Amino acid sequence: MGALHQGHLALIRQAVQENNQVYVSIYVNPTQFGVNEDFGSYPQTLQADLEQLRSLAAEYWRSDSVGQITAVFTPNTRDMYPSLKPTSEMDGPGSFVTITPLSSILEGASRPVFFRGVATVCMKLFNIVQPDRVYFGQKDVQQTYVIQRMVNDFHLNTQVRVVATVREKDGLAMSSRNVYLGKRRRKVATVLIRALRAVRTEFMNGDTRREMLLSAAQRVVDEELDRQTALPPQWRSLFEVDYFSLADPMHFTELDEVNPAHGAILSGAIKMLPIEESQEDEDLGTGDGRMPVRLIDNLRLKMPSFLQTSTSHDKISSQI
Repeated sequence: MGALHQGHLALIRQAVQENNQVYVSIYVNPTQFGVNEDFGSYPQTLQADLEQLRSLAAEYWRSDSVGQITAVFTPNTRDMYPSLKPTSEMDGPGSFVTITPLSSILEGASRPVFFRGVATVCMKLFNIVQPDRVYFGQKDVQQTYVIQRMVNDFHLNTQVRVVATVREKDGLAMSSRNVYLGKRRRKVATVLIRALRAVRTEFMNGDTRREMLLSAAQRVVDEELDRQTALPPQWRSLFEVDYFSLADPMHFTELDEVNPAHGAILSGAIKMLPIEESQEDEDLGTGDGRMPVRLIDNLRLKMPSFLQTSTSHDKISSQI
């Protein structure tokens, strides 16, 4: 959707390594935003995005060992929704692709129209471009499952490729919405990856029970929230936890216990709340700290083979 960062560029770099020609699409899709979400303020930086793509394309120009960035597709909404004005209403008119029940859990429970909009716009893009392969980031892990399910169920002739999450030095997953955070909320936002990494540590230490694993995440967020709550309003940054999920890596269904041979997808979402009281000349980010900022992240839990005790020989061909 534009506002390109190094995570997006990593997708393109992977595509260039695996294909002769690479098409990049940039389109802020209105149907994946809810009625009260941030479509109107979502960062749109097309000219800066195109400059980044020109620079990236120049890296590969005249190279015989990799492909080339052939085109950038920047449709407008009339191109993508030619019949009716797009709607974000759950029961609004229009032609949509729905992938249930996968689209109604976790992110879908909090953002009911989100995956409908994602699946619909991706179906349109796939039909227009007819790609051999499409590239998505691991950060939006549930989205990759939705797209893979759509490709399978509709017999689309394309391969879904998932590229590892690109992170800042302190672990925060790169996201176009990070520009909203500002310095104060940006510092506290690492609580999500810290919580997920605490779960991974417990898992690597041998615990496979859902209750015990997710309690490790809860301890991290509770400790951070206690620290923030104790601060005066002009210094603190509050947040809410939406969910933590421990899901099967094949079907994205919730697990009571992780099979070490198969692993799990550990994911979570938090909402950084608006700044209560600002300081003079404080860096509050885009929107001056008035907007809540939803952050998502995930890790793949997989025990190294030499630590696995399961005797199962079932084969898992995960897309993640």
